[in-house]
Amino acid sequence: MSTLLLLHGLAMLPSFCEGQQNQVNTLMVDAKGRNMKCLTFLLMLPESVKSKSSKGSKKGSPSSSSKLPPVCYEIITLKTKKKKKMAAEIFPTKKPASATTVQQYQQQNLNNNNTIQCCNWQGLYSTIRERNAVMFNNELMADVHFVVGQSGGTQRLPGHKYVLAVGSSVFHAMFYGELAEDKDEIRIPDVEPPAFLAMLKYIYCDEIDLSADTVLATLYAAKKYIVPHLARACVNFLETSLSAKNACILLSQSCLFEEPDLTQRCWEVIDAQAELALKSEGFCDIDAQTLESILRRETLNAKEIVVFEAALSWAEAECQRREMNTSIDNKRKVLGQAVYLIRIPTMGLDDFANGAAQSGVLTLNETNDIFLWYTAAKKPELQFACQPRKGLTPQKCHRFQSCAYRSNQWRYRGRCDSIQFAVDKRVFIAGFGLYGSSCGSAEYTAKIELKRQGVVLGTNLSKYFSDGSSNTFPVWFEYPVQIEPDTFYTASVVLDGNELSYFGQEGMTEVQCGKVTFQFQCSSDSTNGTGVQGGQIPELIFYA
Repeated sequence: MSTLLLLHGLAMLPSFCEGQQNQVNTLMVDAKGRNMKCLTFLLMLPESVKSKSSKGSKKGSPSSSSKLPPVCYEIITLKTKKKKKMAAEIFPTKKPASATTVQQYQQQNLNNNNTIQCCNWQGLYSTIRERNAVMFNNELMADVHFVVGQSGGTQRLPGHKYVLAVGSSVFHAMFYGELAEDKDEIRIPDVEPPAFLAMLKYIYCDEIDLSADTVLATLYAAKKYIVPHLARACVNFLETSLSAKNACILLSQSCLFEEPDLTQRCWEVIDAQAELALKSEGFCDIDAQTLESILRRETLNAKEIVVFEAALSWAEAECQRREMNTSIDNKRKVLGQAVYLIRIPTMGLDDFANGAAQSGVLTLNETNDIFLWYTAAKKPELQFACQPRKGLTPQKCHRFQSCAYRSNQWRYRGRCDSIQFAVDKRVFIAGFGLYGSSCGSAEYTAKIELKRQGVVLGTNLSKYFSDGSSNTFPVWFEYPVQIEPDTFYTASVVLDGNELSYFGQEGMTEVQCGKVTFQFQCSSDSTNGTGVQGGQIPELIFYA
């Protein structure tokens, strides 16, 4: 027979059951002979009910000394199903907070205007991480405040000592160490407010929120307060966003933060794309020590006249930082001994005569001695370095095992030869090696192009002369193009020439070049027959 649950309330006077509640289980049978389970609760009543119950007891009971009042609650019968319910069904959990709700809280926290609308806000979140995130930049239960930023641009931010101490050993020592100071407000003038907020967001929410504008300041904050995982994330962000435009300033910062891996990545970019790096705005923002290390660099892949002009641009910016007039004398003054790290005697004579000699930075004696260095048999001694920089040695990835020629191919009439490739580590494509004429010497006009997902990264139009051999002939980009790993790029060339040329065959889909692995696949841009197995663009010339 089915069992029904019966709730039976029996009111007891406080004098009968002082300071407790009792529950009695009994079995009863209903009119149809079914078993019923009766739960009798002995409830505590307030004094007002006690007095009324006492009067009712005296009036309706044969014995005025009886302590048990009559039943004052009706019996409620609940029908139950044969299938037992699980606890999760009986006590359903509340739905977790939606993503929109969490984002709204976090946005309110960033704006430092978070107000908790629900008195039971803890119940909105199923994990301690989510509940902890609500406290981020929240005045609720805050026991410390930070005044962050320099005077005139400060921001007052709330904090919670326990949470901060768990996330940073510096905060732990600050709040709970032997030399802890009990201050309600702490001033931090050397950290920018957005960077400090980014660090707090990581400590409270376990989330990393970085941007190009704040990543360096966030790295500084993470280093200062010893939050290593956030610092590592900042370095990774910088490495992935590293380019010739920011390589010099990141080099300066990486040395300051003692990040050798980032320093090495910066040098790789500066060496390979030296002229782009030296012409960037960031170069003028570096410190004097970093300037000297760049000018001293043996593997700098740049013309010396470009190095000289970059040094003058830095000197002008340094004069402005020191609030000095940007005169020729002041430029020479701020350069100091670093001017002798510029290898002026290795410039071409035209570059020197039309550039450095007329800049006014060199003294008259220095200019005369350098002219004698170019022309005289007996060369004078110079304070400038006279040996040219070694630069970088270009490497070649050859993707064909053999080459051939036929009477009806390979012919060019403005059609495109193209191939796609990917690498497993960062390299810099400096140009392509192309086949030449198979019918004697000939000249070709080549337009080379490098694209990523349809975006042109580098292009150049030039001519090359082939001598009739099966050798490859290099065609260069104006500047080397940075290639990131694990992404396919499209190399294309449009050749214009009347003669037939050699073409590659027995192509390979994967080629190992030193520590770099190249992978090749066919490109839909190719309209002249070039593919993985055969065709043009036999070589990729690169720096690694």
